[in-house]
Amino acid sequence: MAKYRKLGRNSSQRKALLRGQVTALIHNGKIITTEARAKEVRKLAERIIAKAVKEKDNYEEVTVKAKVPRKDKDGKRVKEVVDGKRVTVYDEVDKTIKKDMPSRLHARREILKVLYPVTEVPKEAAGRKRNTKEIDLVAKLFDEIAPKYVDRNGGYTRIVKIGQRKGDGALEVLLELV
Repeated sequence: MAKYRKLGRNSSQRKALLRGQVTALIHNGKIITTEARAKEVRKLAERIIAKAVKEKDNYEEVTVKAKVPRKDKDGKRVKEVVDGKRVTVYDEVDKTIKKDMPSRLHARREILKVLYPVTEVPKEAAGRKRNTKEIDLVAKLFDEIAPKYVDRNGGYTRIVKIGQRKGDGALEVLLELV
């Protein structure tokens, strides 16, 4: 018996397909796909969620000094003239950041090998390109998804059969996070 399904693709296409579907599953919480693909995606998703659950609290909070530009009431940067040039005024503030321990950093990088970067585009047309923002799925895994599954030993996903697809008759399923 084989360790994995080939899904009718060569290895690079298969890896790209699975990475894309795992990324969509983590981002949206559920995807609709064929049964064979869902079973393969489930393996990858369970593996990365287990890593996130294990390393969820493995960080230390550190206070650092940061230079932040001063802003006026409209949210624009305050500038002043120094030696004939307009220069932005900066304030020094204390920020608390999460500093990953080595094992959490390693887990973060291993998860990043699987997930694709996701950018969110606003629905309204005004300033669509300028207002896009990149979503940190690894942070979402560590901060939102992993705390839900702390007391659970595996079984983070569920496959629900929907029915046959009209075009080719393939069995479609809903793969979702429990």
